[in-house]
Amino acid sequence: MSSRIPPATRDQFRAFRTITTRWMDNDIYGHMNNVVHYSLFDTAVNGWLIERGVLDIHKGGQIGLVVETGCRYHAELAFPDVITAGIRVGKLGTSSVRYEIALFRDGETVAAAEGFFIHVYVDRDSRRPMALAAPLRDALAAIAY
Repeated sequence: MSSRIPPATRDQFRAFRTITTRWMDNDIYGHMNNVVHYSLFDTAVNGWLIERGVLDIHKGGQIGLVVETGCRYHAELAFPDVITAGIRVGKLGTSSVRYEIALFRDGETVAAAEGFFIHVYVDRDSRRPMALAAPLRDALAAIAY
Protein backbone atom coordinates (compact mmCIF):
# COMPACT_ATOMS: atom_id res chain seq x y z
CA MET A 1 0.00 0.00 0.00
CA SER A 2 1.45 3.37 -0.99
CA SER A 3 1.13 6.43 1.17
CA ARG A 4 -0.72 9.50 -0.03
CA ILE A 5 1.45 12.36 -1.23
CA PRO A 6 1.12 15.24 1.26
CA PRO A 7 -0.47 18.51 0.12
CA ALA A 8 1.74 21.17 -1.42
CA THR A 9 2.70 24.25 0.57
CA ARG A 10 2.86 27.90 -0.50
CA ASP A 11 6.65 27.95 -0.51
CA GLN A 12 6.63 25.49 -3.42
CA PHE A 13 5.11 28.06 -5.79
CA ARG A 14 6.55 31.13 -7.48
CA ALA A 15 3.46 32.93 -8.80
CA PHE A 16 0.14 33.67 -7.09
CA ARG A 17 -3.30 35.00 -7.99
CA THR A 18 -6.17 35.71 -5.61
CA ILE A 19 -9.61 34.55 -6.65
CA THR A 20 -12.85 35.03 -4.73
CA THR A 21 -15.42 32.28 -4.60
CA ARG A 22 -19.02 32.91 -5.56
CA TRP A 23 -22.31 31.81 -4.01
CA MET A 24 -23.00 29.58 -7.03
CA ASP A 25 -19.70 27.69 -6.51
CA ASN A 26 -21.23 25.74 -3.59
CA ASP A 27 -23.11 22.57 -4.38
CA ILE A 28 -25.99 20.93 -2.53
CA TYR A 29 -23.52 19.44 -0.02
CA GLY A 30 -22.38 22.92 1.08
CA HIS A 31 -18.91 22.91 -0.43
CA MET A 32 -17.36 23.95 -3.71
CA ASN A 33 -18.26 21.57 -6.50
CA ASN A 34 -15.31 19.75 -8.06
CA VAL A 35 -15.78 21.31 -11.50
CA VAL A 36 -15.19 24.74 -9.96
CA HIS A 37 -11.65 23.72 -9.00
CA TYR A 38 -10.84 23.20 -12.68
CA SER A 39 -12.32 26.58 -13.55
CA LEU A 40 -10.15 28.22 -10.89
CA PHE A 41 -7.03 26.49 -12.25
CA ASP A 42 -7.80 27.79 -15.74
CA THR A 43 -8.62 31.30 -14.50
CA ALA A 44 -5.44 31.51 -12.42
CA VAL A 45 -3.08 30.41 -15.18
CA ASN A 46 -4.65 32.33 -18.05
CA GLY A 47 -5.03 35.47 -15.93
CA TRP A 48 -1.34 35.24 -15.00
CA LEU A 49 -0.35 34.83 -18.68
CA ILE A 50 -2.51 37.80 -19.74
CA GLU A 51 -1.11 40.01 -16.94
CA ARG A 52 2.42 39.28 -18.17
CA GLY A 53 1.50 40.17 -21.74
CA VAL A 54 2.32 36.71 -23.13
CA LEU A 55 -1.26 35.68 -23.99
CA ASP A 56 -3.54 37.69 -26.27
CA ILE A 57 -6.83 35.81 -26.16
CA HIS A 58 -8.35 37.85 -28.99
CA LYS A 59 -5.61 38.37 -31.58
CA GLY A 60 -2.61 36.25 -30.59
CA GLY A 61 -1.31 33.87 -33.23
CA GLN A 62 -0.47 31.19 -30.66
CA ILE A 63 -2.97 29.58 -28.28
CA GLY A 64 -2.79 26.79 -25.71
CA LEU A 65 -5.06 23.77 -25.98
CA VAL A 66 -5.60 21.57 -22.93
CA VAL A 67 -4.66 17.94 -23.59
CA GLU A 68 -4.64 16.52 -20.03
CA THR A 69 -5.86 17.53 -16.55
CA GLY A 70 -5.98 16.18 -13.02
CA CYS A 71 -6.84 17.19 -9.47
CA ARG A 72 -6.27 15.96 -5.90
CA TYR A 73 -8.52 17.20 -3.10
CA HIS A 74 -7.21 17.64 0.43
CA ALA A 75 -9.79 19.85 2.17
CA GLU A 76 -13.13 21.40 1.40
CA LEU A 77 -13.44 24.88 -0.09
CA ALA A 78 -16.69 26.87 -0.10
CA PHE A 79 -18.17 30.32 -0.59
CA PRO A 80 -17.22 32.78 0.92
CA ASP A 81 -13.60 31.57 0.95
CA VAL A 82 -10.96 33.76 -0.65
CA ILE A 83 -8.58 31.52 -2.53
CA THR A 84 -4.99 32.12 -3.49
CA ALA A 85 -3.89 30.01 -6.43
CA GLY A 86 -0.21 29.11 -6.45
CA ILE A 87 1.10 28.56 -9.99
CA ARG A 88 4.24 26.84 -11.17
CA VAL A 89 5.55 25.09 -14.26
CA GLY A 90 6.30 21.42 -13.69
CA LYS A 91 7.62 20.72 -17.18
CA LEU A 92 8.50 22.99 -20.07
CA GLY A 93 8.68 21.37 -23.50
CA THR A 94 9.20 22.71 -27.00
CA SER A 95 5.51 23.33 -27.67
CA SER A 96 3.93 22.25 -24.39
CA VAL A 97 3.87 23.14 -20.72
CA ARG A 98 2.59 21.38 -17.61
CA TYR A 99 1.03 23.92 -15.24
CA GLU A 100 0.72 22.90 -11.60
CA ILE A 101 -1.72 24.83 -9.45
CA ALA A 102 -2.54 24.69 -5.73
CA LEU A 103 -5.55 26.33 -4.13
CA PHE A 104 -4.98 27.82 -0.68
CA ARG A 105 -7.95 28.92 1.46
CA ASP A 106 -7.98 32.28 3.26
CA GLY A 107 -4.22 32.67 3.73
CA GLU A 108 -3.52 29.06 4.71
CA THR A 109 -0.10 27.63 3.86
CA VAL A 110 -1.18 24.07 2.98
CA ALA A 111 -3.13 23.43 -0.23
CA ALA A 112 -6.80 22.48 -0.05
CA ALA A 113 -6.59 21.18 -3.63
CA GLU A 114 -3.89 20.67 -6.24
CA GLY A 115 -4.23 20.22 -9.93
CA PHE A 116 -2.42 20.31 -13.20
CA PHE A 117 -3.13 20.75 -16.84
CA ILE A 118 -1.01 20.46 -19.92
CA HIS A 119 -1.25 23.02 -22.70
CA VAL A 120 0.03 22.24 -26.17
CA TYR A 121 0.63 25.55 -27.91
CA VAL A 122 -0.64 25.70 -31.47
CA ASP A 123 -1.07 28.13 -34.32
CA ARG A 124 -4.49 29.76 -33.84
CA ASP A 125 -5.58 29.14 -37.43
CA SER A 126 -4.06 25.79 -38.40
CA ARG A 127 -4.23 24.25 -34.90
CA ARG A 128 -0.81 22.70 -35.55
CA PRO A 129 1.71 22.59 -32.67
CA MET A 130 4.35 25.30 -32.71
CA ALA A 131 7.35 26.16 -30.57
CA LEU A 132 6.62 28.40 -27.61
CA ALA A 133 7.18 32.06 -28.46
CA ALA A 134 10.30 33.44 -26.73
CA PRO A 135 8.45 35.86 -24.38
CA LEU A 136 6.09 33.06 -23.31
CA ARG A 137 8.96 30.63 -22.77
CA ASP A 138 10.82 33.22 -20.66
CA ALA A 139 7.77 33.89 -18.48
CA LEU A 140 7.18 30.17 -17.96
CA ALA A 141 10.83 29.46 -17.20
CA ALA A 142 10.69 32.07 -14.44
CA ILE A 143 8.13 29.99 -12.50
CA ALA A 144 9.49 26.53 -13.31
CA TYR A 145 9.81 24.26 -10.29
